[in-house]
Amino acid sequence: MDPIRNPYAPGAGTPPPELAGRDALRQAARIALARVQAGRPTKSLLMVGLRGVGKTVLLDRVREDAEASGIQSIRVEAPENRSLPAMLAPQLRQMLLRLSRNELARGLAQRALRGLAGFAKALKLKYGDIEVGFDFEPEPGLADNGDLDHDLQALLEIVGAAAAKAGTALAMFVDELQYVEEEQLAALIMALHRNAQRRLPVMLMGAGLPQLPGKMGRAKSYAERLFDFPEIGALPAEAARLALTKPAAAEGVEYEPDALEQVLRETRGYPYFLQEWGKHAWDAAESSPITLRDVEQATVAAVAALDASFFRVRFDRLTPLEKRYLRAMAQLGPGPHRSGDIAEQLGREVTALGPTRSQLMVKGMIWSPSHGDTAFTVPLFDEFMRRIMPADDWRR
Repeated sequence: MDPIRNPYAPGAGTPPPELAGRDALRQAARIALARVQAGRPTKSLLMVGLRGVGKTVLLDRVREDAEASGIQSIRVEAPENRSLPAMLAPQLRQMLLRLSRNELARGLAQRALRGLAGFAKALKLKYGDIEVGFDFEPEPGLADNGDLDHDLQALLEIVGAAAAKAGTALAMFVDELQYVEEEQLAALIMALHRNAQRRLPVMLMGAGLPQLPGKMGRAKSYAERLFDFPEIGALPAEAARLALTKPAAAEGVEYEPDALEQVLRETRGYPYFLQEWGKHAWDAAESSPITLRDVEQATVAAVAALDASFFRVRFDRLTPLEKRYLRAMAQLGPGPHRSGDIAEQLGREVTALGPTRSQLMVKGMIWSPSHGDTAFTVPLFDEFMRRIMPADDWRR
């Protein structure tokens, strides 16, 4: 079939043609945002899930919903080795410049810009990666102590006051939140707590890997009372079918029932994999309907594409010992697995492998569902590890 008309969109954070199975979460986010804008108590939302379940897509769609309702938003992605002030400062500047055009909020927005100037200057010595232009001279004593806990709280308070004056709210959208260091997360949690106490319209909409709730709890013990952590997982069967069939039907293309069910089995309902298999099934088919034979050809192409990109880019970041650790996990199956069982596969003591396990967690490759358990953060990664390291050499 015509590849130009292929409706599927596999890619990192690429919006799918049909966002199936996520209506309840979008509605929960709309309610939370509307409540904070109205000055009513509500919890911030932090979406958690494995790689490839569509967290980034959902975060961006919720942001679109927020902006459509008149809420001010900022959007950042938390890369490794980047400070929280460096991520927030430029985005807050742009948002405050927009607010300063509101007649009612102009005075508070300009004061917040002065606070932002002091915030950035005071913390630049501590976090050298801060880069932001200054539109006003700093106001002495406002968010300029050089202490992130105090300064971020003071800054977001004045930002929240400006947003309230304008009849709007500030929603901070932060992707890959698990990469923010715990001390900086603690400062952000404290600032959000203070805004909630004062009923100022500031909230956080975040997304991260499954270890995020534990990390937030370690940063501040009361985090569980400030946030809801909806889990984003594989799509239910009906939603997965809709994600495949509706985009194809819009182009006049159907699936044979057994072909459709085979895609669901191969992908386990994970949104990214559904897009990958849908794309390759379309390309393999000569005409509608897409057949089981087309899907079988697509599986070969989809697995090769995943191995060359989605899986490989993560594999190439690993040290030799980290690769062996993950290969030992894969030998045991999809998981989760006990640390002792993994160590036994490698012929090592659990304590000797502790640093390797910790580093894999930092890199976002594994997480601990419960004490002593270890699981992959990337679906189907166990199958990839067995393909990429098929022989028994890894045991040595």
